[in-house]
Amino acid sequence: MAEKLDMFCYQCSQTAGGTGCTVRGVCGKLPTVARLQDNLIFAIKGISAYLYHARELGYVDGEIDAFLERSFYSTFTNVNFDAEDFVKLAIEAGEMNVRTMKLLKKAHIETYGEPEPAKVQTGTVRGHGIIVTGHSLKALGELLKQTEGTGINVYTHSELLPAHGYPGLKKYKHLVGNLGKAWFDQKELFSKCPVAILGTSNCVLMPREEYRARMFTTGPIKLPDVQHIAGYDYTPVIEKARSLPELEEKPGDVVLTTGFSTSTVLSLKDKIKELVEAGKIRHFFLVGGCDSPLRKAEYYREFVQQLPQDTVVITLACGKFRINNLDLGDIEGIPRLIDVGQCNDSIVAIEIAEGLAELFGVGINELPLTIVLSWMEQKAVAILWSLLSLGVKGIYLGPILPAWVNDDILNVLKDNYDLRMIGNPEDDLKEMLNGRLP
Repeated sequence: MAEKLDMFCYQCSQTAGGTGCTVRGVCGKLPTVARLQDNLIFAIKGISAYLYHARELGYVDGEIDAFLERSFYSTFTNVNFDAEDFVKLAIEAGEMNVRTMKLLKKAHIETYGEPEPAKVQTGTVRGHGIIVTGHSLKALGELLKQTEGTGINVYTHSELLPAHGYPGLKKYKHLVGNLGKAWFDQKELFSKCPVAILGTSNCVLMPREEYRARMFTTGPIKLPDVQHIAGYDYTPVIEKARSLPELEEKPGDVVLTTGFSTSTVLSLKDKIKELVEAGKIRHFFLVGGCDSPLRKAEYYREFVQQLPQDTVVITLACGKFRINNLDLGDIEGIPRLIDVGQCNDSIVAIEIAEGLAELFGVGINELPLTIVLSWMEQKAVAILWSLLSLGVKGIYLGPILPAWVNDDILNVLKDNYDLRMIGNPEDDLKEMLNGRLP
């Protein structure tokens, strides 16, 4: 087995042996500083993704832009060797990501309306079709405008499932359902569905040959030998869809529910308070995040399946596909499974937690609430630091420890924020329910 490197940096000509500094930087940079620089870069990549989608809709924030410039500059050679300062920058990145998610939420609502709970079919409707995957509501909205009245049905995949909750998008009757689950099922899904495919953001995979010719990309997304569309004229996608066989009428095995906005959930706050005080709701769990195809990620479904009937689950991001086909029922009209949206809609979960804290007159950390997150990529890093910047403690993280986190960084996260790694569902659940209770 290869020895794990303390660090790896090859961004300047001083690098050891001309290949990379792996023990300590020739410049004097320590391994923990190098890893904290990596952490900061990952977090600001996540912020940039959300900021891009806000800008698509015409929403910008100069303060966020300035922070990104300052943060990137701090990782240059011979600029910042201070580990404590990089922790402070990571916290500031979390604050800026909260600001970015609020900006994107505003952009989405002012453009497409406040999300409303919606039932979403998971089967196919007879006719030509287009599957849209990714995060861009702007791209989906433009495609829906251009396909209206053409007889072409549009389906969402993965992170675009929450689109069905927005009035400005679900008004299009040919937005007929969601196909597939998390992003990593796309090769199998796209191969078996003879439709045109539009990739709008991160999480696209290198395509199989059987569907490469009917796949298109837009925005920042590009794939080898796949037609890219600059701008929002999707005529080639529409023409391709018309040239392909029609899908058969085939109902799905489950109907999904999405579209729970902050206002929708908090409109139930009096009922929620009544049920908590009566002991009918014992605990809330936030279970979600960026999913991955790792076998260890099966934990999240197993965990939710073991939850007592007097608990409520809030879920978001593609991690919800581990659990959103479970029928958890309700507690006197309060759904036990509440899908608040995409990963950027973590701001909705934060606002709900803040609303419940105000309702019960306690801090977020005193709520009967446990956060169980999965991480996959850079946006999940930004969200984790957002939660930490708000002082949230006791988060359970998995399915594995981020590889750039060394013992020094992990100790800071454990000591200052009580960050915990998931173990096995049964033992974790006992620990959680023996902790913060109403």
